[in-house]
Amino acid sequence: MTRYIVKRVLLMIPTLLSVAVLVFFLMRVVPGDIVELRFAGESSFAQKESLDKERARLGLDQPIWKQFASWMWGILRFDFGTSMWTGASILDEIRLRFALSLQLAIMATFIAVLLAIPLGVVAALKQDTWVDYVVRIFSIAGLATPSFWLGIMFILALLIVFHWLPPMVYTPFWQSPIQNLAQLIWPALAVGYRYSAVATRMTRSAMLEVLREDYIRTARAKGLWQQLILSRHALKNAMLPVLTVIALEFAFLMGGLVVTEQVFNLNGLGLLFVESVAHRDYTLTQALVLLVAFVFIFVNFMVDLAYAWIDPRIKFR
Repeated sequence: MTRYIVKRVLLMIPTLLSVAVLVFFLMRVVPGDIVELRFAGESSFAQKESLDKERARLGLDQPIWKQFASWMWGILRFDFGTSMWTGASILDEIRLRFALSLQLAIMATFIAVLLAIPLGVVAALKQDTWVDYVVRIFSIAGLATPSFWLGIMFILALLIVFHWLPPMVYTPFWQSPIQNLAQLIWPALAVGYRYSAVATRMTRSAMLEVLREDYIRTARAKGLWQQLILSRHALKNAMLPVLTVIALEFAFLMGGLVVTEQVFNLNGLGLLFVESVAHRDYTLTQALVLLVAFVFIFVNFMVDLAYAWIDPRIKFR
């Protein structure tokens, strides 16, 4: 097991390097120039000398290979540089937004798991009954409902019924837990509901497949309690595909909630991603892509380790 973990960790290096190469050169291919965008905000015309001077200040006048080598050397020293648009440190730009997106993703995942696993198990046990149909309608509605629209409905309901709006200014959890949860619980519910719809359907399908296995029928023939059969034999074996879906959705939530963040006035990673691409902020966009890629790789790594814990039959050699 230790050898497998070391090999997987080492495999992260070429993967992240490939992502770094792709995002660096793709950003240079995308039409647009950050220098021209910056000067366009000041006047409709800028002298060539001013543009060349700004490019030299940002290091964009150097050869591509030299820019890439300089950026990679900074990454090896955990120095991502400064934002070309704001001039602020990239680590400072990302730090607070990462904490916000991570907390929102964890809360949405927790809500989704609380809804998906019990509903999926019940739907599988009560297949083709009214309970199963209700759960399926609930999950299909979640798939068809955009999380940002549900968020708008939450805000309207709170305003019309309770004459109250959630806080629109982000407060870190360590400063005021009540204020923080009062703001983030609503986007977490909106995102978690849609998230749970996917996991519910996967749980139901996996449970139906496991409940038809021979060892489940044998356990029932031996007279084992239904709860024991579900917890010890069925649910653990059905959790492998469900765990994969939950983990991938969690990684997606770290940078894919742009519209939902705008609805609830949350300045998370998704909104920062869009702004950096719109401004052609090369350094910030490259750092964000690497961060999201690392999250996906790390989450998949943790899922593989969880497989071995859930299913002892899996052996890594």
